[in-house]
Amino acid sequence: MTTLLVILHVIICLVLILAVLLQSGKAADLAGAFGGVGSQTAFGPRGAQTLLGKITTVCAILFMVTSLGLWILSGRTSSVVKSIPTKETPAATQPKPKTEEKAVTETQTTKQKSEQKTEDQTKK
Repeated sequence: MTTLLVILHVIICLVLILAVLLQSGKAADLAGAFGGVGSQTAFGPRGAQTLLGKITTVCAILFMVTSLGLWILSGRTSSVVKSIPTKETPAATQPKPKTEEKAVTETQTTKQKSEQKTEDQTKK
């Protein structure tokens, strides 16, 4: 469902881009070249809507609908990150750092080696 909606959304985007780029501006007549507007209305002359204008309107509405649909579907699907179990151990059961244990065992082994050397020297 989501894949189909994404494909439809991309197609609508491409058609909308083409429809907007192919349209001519409102001030494309001779009066627009000199900074004037064709009539006295606030937003320029309002004529019959062309085929590209209708396609643009329909694609803009469909773009908004598919965007909302994708947003709603993205909230319903579970993310991969949410389903990964964490491997954290509680703070109370964490083992002691290895450095302290190593230091203790190293001092014990050096003591044992020094004792063995002294015993060997006394035997000689």
